Amino acid sequence: MKLALAQPSTESDFERYYDLRYRVLRAPWGEPRGSERIDGDDAGYHLMALDTAWEPATVAGVGCLIFTAPGEARIRSMAVDPNYQGRGVGRFVMRGLEDEAALLGITTITLQARENALEFYLHLGYQNLGKSFIMFGSIQHYLMTKPINTKRLHANT
Repeated sequence: MKLALAQPSTESDFERYYDLRYRVLRAPWGEPRGSERIDGDDAGYHLMALDTAWEPATVAGVGCLIFTAPGEARIRSMAVDPNYQGRGVGRFVMRGLEDEAALLGITTITLQARENALEFYLHLGYQNLGKSFIMFGSIQHYLMTKPINTKRLHANT
């Protein structure tokens, strides 16, 4: 596995991006194609982790950063291909989204974590603010937040 981050830019990129979101976040609950597209997608910052060891590169993970207010953003629709889960792909995508947020002066990120991903986000430094809603009648979500250090990128340059 050789990972690279990229923003989808072509129609083909977006087809593969949304296909992964659908297969991981909607299809297992019988939701229709198209339900993987969400409010805010048009203005969001989309990122995908590509396994470049394959030709064409395989979309291993995706995520979206949506700007909600000055200094604030929300991460939505994080998905990792089941063949890549547990291999650092989710962390890789999250780091890319957080880095972009820091570059743009975002100081707080929120997200709605599915119950099965709660430990993942806690490990990344997100604070659990409690239960928020249940999706598809069975998926408990938790509101989570994390302060973003906008100076963190400058220490690495």
